[in-house]
Amino acid sequence: MRLRIAATGCVCFCLLLASCTLGPNYKRPDVQVPTQYRSSGQVAVPADQKSLADVAWADLFHDQTITNLVQTAIHQSFDLQAAAERVLEARSQYGIARSQLAPHLDASASFSAARTSTIGALDGIVPASTNFTASYTQAGLDLAWEVDLWGRLRRLDQAARAEYLAQADARHAVVASLVANVMATYLTLRELDLELEIAIKNEDTAQRGLKITRLRKERGIATGLDIRQAEGFLYTATSQIPATKRAIIETENTLSILLGQNPTSIPRGKPLLDLAVPPQIPAGIPSALLERRPDIVEAEQTLIAANAQIGAAKALFFPQISLTGLLGLQSRQLTNLFTGNARQQDISLGTVLPIFNAGQLRNNLRLTEAQKQEMVANYRKVIQMALAEVSNALTDVHENRNQREQQELRVTALLDTARLAGLRYRGGLDSYLQVLDAERSAFSGEIALAQLRKNELLSLVELYRALGGGWQNI
Repeated sequence: MRLRIAATGCVCFCLLLASCTLGPNYKRPDVQVPTQYRSSGQVAVPADQKSLADVAWADLFHDQTITNLVQTAIHQSFDLQAAAERVLEARSQYGIARSQLAPHLDASASFSAARTSTIGALDGIVPASTNFTASYTQAGLDLAWEVDLWGRLRRLDQAARAEYLAQADARHAVVASLVANVMATYLTLRELDLELEIAIKNEDTAQRGLKITRLRKERGIATGLDIRQAEGFLYTATSQIPATKRAIIETENTLSILLGQNPTSIPRGKPLLDLAVPPQIPAGIPSALLERRPDIVEAEQTLIAANAQIGAAKALFFPQISLTGLLGLQSRQLTNLFTGNARQQDISLGTVLPIFNAGQLRNNLRLTEAQKQEMVANYRKVIQMALAEVSNALTDVHENRNQREQQELRVTALLDTARLAGLRYRGGLDSYLQVLDAERSAFSGEIALAQLRKNELLSLVELYRALGGGWQNI
């Protein structure tokens, strides 16, 4: 009874003192966040709580093919599978750290038998009838508990939890990048499809022009130079076709990898001309990035973990108190094991106080403090990079739109010039050189316009990713 009272008193005393936790509590570092995003144009509505990132990725282009491709990538991407496993690893580490806060109770049992030799030192001294065989049977429960008097285990628990949350946010970042990459690669594929259509169309135009020129030469109106020039334009168009087909296959293979499948053909949805960037794009307020961007949240959780490690390092300067106990049975004969006299119990409270370790603990503390400051710098850098990415994306949307609109006007003028040059050539007013120059310029202008349309759409996808969209509805 006296032993039980003493053990209960020790436990209660330790629990009362266990409220002490060393080390600094986490406080978010001060960061300078502007009130509005920097941009070269008025592509964003006035700053408010609305943001493009709040739009579900399936509603960004309203194309069922894009939706199906993204869903396939989410279910089959190897990068996302690896990220999910890293989350499970971190969660297991968190469970291990949390288990250290609770007492550990183990069941043990042992049996040993020994016999001493009668030949040797005992020969002739001990009667021959003496029993030199002994056996012991023991069974019981072993208790071990480190009393977290200074909060070392609790700080380690906080660090493990933050690292687990950081990995979860890292997975969100992988999802956002995966969604953006699938969309961007698909848009690139559709742009190449448009380039192929333009090249095939110009090939047909060049073949008709060459046929007309040959007829005119037979009638003595055109020259051999005109035929060569017509052939040159035809070969320009035909040489573009295999290059574009090769790029299409390579882009399909790249998209197949993102989808987590072997290289295969990719289904097509809306043509590039039917996909458009909305005239007004809500960007939201910059401070919302601190909660919306998964890479920023991940950096902060890493900082929280580093901050908790400081408390764990400080606790090592103080005594570590452990409570151990044994409650069991021990008997030389198995038949007497469960009797009252076989009961065995023991409880002890031990402590270890560091005296001299050649600066190991102090340097360990300095290490954790330096690691925290490193994470603070990294956290602020990630925020600045996110602000820069949003600013760049907003600027790209605006400038690509302006450039695309100007290129559309230029292509309209070039196509009309090619039409008028053809009329003048067939009327005998100009040589075929003017027709050739006009058609080449129109061909190059149409290819450039297709690429600008793609760049405008890609800038919208990049803005969506930079604002932290793409992972919330997964």
